[in-house]
Amino acid sequence: MRGVLGAETRHLACAAVQEQTRRRLGLGALALALLVGAAFRLYTQSELWLDEALTVNIARLSPGDMFEQLRHDGHPPLYYLLLHGWMEVFGDGNEATRLLSAVFSLATLPLLYVAARRWAGRNVAIAAVVLFATSPFAVRYATEVRMYSMVTFLVVAGWLALRKALDDPSPRWLALVAVLAGLLALTHYWSFYLLAATGLVLLWRWRKGSATALKAAVALVVGGVLFLPWLPSFLEQAGHTGTPWGRPERPTQIFFISFTDWGGGPNGEAQMVGYGILLLVLLALFARSRDGRHVELDLATVPLARPEAIVVALTMAIACLASYASAAAFASRYTAVVFPIVLVLAGLGAAAFAPNRKVWVGILVVLSLFGVVGMSRNARGERTQAGHIAEYIREQGAPGDVVAFCPDQLGPSTMRLLPDTFTGLTFPEGGDPEFVNWVDYADRQKERTPAQFAELVDARATDAHTVWLVWSEGYRTVGKKCRRTVNALKKLRRGGAAVKASGPQFEHAWLYQYGPDPERGAP
Repeated sequence: MRGVLGAETRHLACAAVQEQTRRRLGLGALALALLVGAAFRLYTQSELWLDEALTVNIARLSPGDMFEQLRHDGHPPLYYLLLHGWMEVFGDGNEATRLLSAVFSLATLPLLYVAARRWAGRNVAIAAVVLFATSPFAVRYATEVRMYSMVTFLVVAGWLALRKALDDPSPRWLALVAVLAGLLALTHYWSFYLLAATGLVLLWRWRKGSATALKAAVALVVGGVLFLPWLPSFLEQAGHTGTPWGRPERPTQIFFISFTDWGGGPNGEAQMVGYGILLLVLLALFARSRDGRHVELDLATVPLARPEAIVVALTMAIACLASYASAAAFASRYTAVVFPIVLVLAGLGAAAFAPNRKVWVGILVVLSLFGVVGMSRNARGERTQAGHIAEYIREQGAPGDVVAFCPDQLGPSTMRLLPDTFTGLTFPEGGDPEFVNWVDYADRQKERTPAQFAELVDARATDAHTVWLVWSEGYRTVGKKCRRTVNALKKLRRGGAAVKASGPQFEHAWLYQYGPDPERGAP
């Protein structure tokens, strides 16, 4: 008898040691992922590209001027107001302005852990945080002066608050749900689709007998009160701005673009991450763990995963319908409104393997390693050619030179890096290159011909100064007008040689130089 008890004691002690080892292994993987992810969120060598430079230029304005400029830009104001205050304290340099996005992304990590653990337990929380910490998509927007890291933070905070409110529909939690819903709407318009999808799921739960779901749905509606002061500007934007830079995408294309970009972009490692996330989401919906060696499928889906999965699917479906109805373009960055929920579902799918710790950790390690490849590309890669172009103009140009941009979308990133002694003009109207006026954009591109724009640029430069033309093809609504501007300037001024060739960067351009003392009428 004593021997049997001794054997059982040793077995229990061994099991306890193994469980402790598993816990340490999981915590070690989490700590390493957090350290690596944090480091990559704090560095990228690229200069600011169009969207970032334009955001900084708008946020630099006084609130009144900012709101007016945003009516020409097509975004809600909350992130710009926060960035305005941030720059008042930290300045408007690349690192300073990007740090705000990094702070939001880093703050999302502990919040995501708390929310996911409360929803489905420790294993799901660890997996979701590891996937988020090493996500090239999350890191990209943690190093970009845009609102997408803030959107992700607010979505996770809203999800946690909503879950709390469904369990405890007290005024404080319902009020928090309302406030976060309003802040989301004031941060990015795709939040409308997420809020609508969430509201529909809550109403469905109410019809099934959940009184708290109705209270939560009402809280979402109440949150809309925060958006009312901005409503007139939104209606003006909806009628005149839109997304003239792109066309609507088919739903299947949106699906594949999203998962590829969530992995880090169109390359093999990114596809491994993206489709790995997809596989884990499918496991979250259909898989149940039996033991350390067996996973069974439930075609009726796993109840825990259904609400979140339905919200994600409904959000994307509503977004697709709205995009087609309004002829709006799709960009994967908009999916920041559902991205953290997708990762939580992926964490739930990974948890199907948690009884076998080696397999569970192995899956997270493999996806993390592929993610690190994407994060390193983000750290090293150049998003824009503006730095090289501006450096050449600074070295070879002189005060009073005119820098012309065709299209105007090339202006903000380059002019940001040039001294005020250079004059900037944008096609077609000769506008301020620090901003892009998206109001009736396609129609305004027809107001001037390339010849008229060339005459405007030539007159502004006078005979004593050089004209620099930064131009690129492939921009929607502009067509061949920029190439024709190149030739139109050649008829007015001597030179017209390419001094910088268009590069491999996402935002790339040619730089042409036209010398002073023009030869009028030269062929």
